[in-house]
Amino acid sequence: MAQLPNLPHELKSIQVLVRFFLRMAILTAFAAFGSIGFERSLVALLWMAAILSGIVGAMRREPPFDTVLNHWDELMAYAALCSLAAGFVRTAPV
Repeated sequence: MAQLPNLPHELKSIQVLVRFFLRMAILTAFAAFGSIGFERSLVALLWMAAILSGIVGAMRREPPFDTVLNHWDELMAYAALCSLAAGFVRTAPV
């Protein structure tokens, strides 16, 4: 019976993508109910998610530039989205 050699790697990447989009849905839901506004809440939550992904990636000793997606790739995605969302946050007029 023929086996697919890259199946575990593909499944791991799919799991990371599902985990990322599920976390994004949860983060946007919590940001919608934030008392400081959606944009500022989303920036803070994305920043915390990026830090958490970095800590988990370091604790699990995942290689940063692996062939499959891992927590370091999630960190980069959260950091990029945090930077993008921070650009939309308006500063209060003085």
